[in-house]
Amino acid sequence: MLRENKRQKREHGELGGKQDRGSLGFKSKLSEHEGDIMMVAKRDVIMIPPTMTIMGAVKTMRHYNFRRLPVSDPGTNRLVGIVTVTDVMNFLGGGDKAQIIENKHKGNLLSAINEEISSIMEEEVVTLKDYDTIESALKKMLDEGLSGFPILSVDDKVVGIVSERDFISLIADVITGKKVSDYMSRSVLTISPDATVEAAAKIMITNDFRRIPIVHEDVMLGIITATDIVNYLGSGEAFEKIVTGNMHEALGVPIKKLIKDAPVTIHPDTDLGAAADLMIARDTGVLPVISEESLIGIITEWDFLTAMIS
Repeated sequence: MLRENKRQKREHGELGGKQDRGSLGFKSKLSEHEGDIMMVAKRDVIMIPPTMTIMGAVKTMRHYNFRRLPVSDPGTNRLVGIVTVTDVMNFLGGGDKAQIIENKHKGNLLSAINEEISSIMEEEVVTLKDYDTIESALKKMLDEGLSGFPILSVDDKVVGIVSERDFISLIADVITGKKVSDYMSRSVLTISPDATVEAAAKIMITNDFRRIPIVHEDVMLGIITATDIVNYLGSGEAFEKIVTGNMHEALGVPIKKLIKDAPVTIHPDTDLGAAADLMIARDTGVLPVISEESLIGIITEWDFLTAMIS
């Protein structure tokens, strides 16, 4: 499975209904834009103060369905950090950030989740400038092994944010001449549907994964992401268990209970442009690759970035 590791790759549906637009390569598609990263970036950035609680950040992520939140000084609007769903899962799922619960709060989870987000955010934030080009931003994303960047103005204020998904939209529904099989990851780590949420979280934390397929007797039932786990822990019954201190009970739920929909899959011979179109249309960051009813790999947003500059 693809990882969000630095300088490494991270992570049979029926396609059709749209006419071919001609044989456009990635570089020619990029050249249609002015080269300014703000052409693809999101300008309406949700930021949080460093004093917001960890649970407050979880609820904000869940409400907006965001994987990352820039942390800024409310007085100056200047960036002081960033927090991602991976940071939260590390904290709640037993990673190194969970030491805050044991060491500082003596195991009191209710006290720990009211800790300021500054305690688990990343302070060394890799950023872009609003005058950076799309191509240079792509290269920086791959070089740094990161899935998104805040974008700063010349006076260092946050004016936008860009993620893998924003780049993929550039090549959706374009005939690229490159197949899914050329860029997919063939070595896929899977998990049983009866494994606990805690087990899935630990696998993701240990291997630096953001998602993991759930497979039973060679049949893929779904894919669980770090976002799914954080959303689960920040809502409903799980949240009630967390605030009453029953964290292990909340984490002991079978991972299959988090599956929402049947996975959207793709055939290995599908053109990357069509695959990108499907990924955008279904609002997913990963497509399991199926051949003869068997899972033979996955292709993720990260793979598309690799293809775009190759």
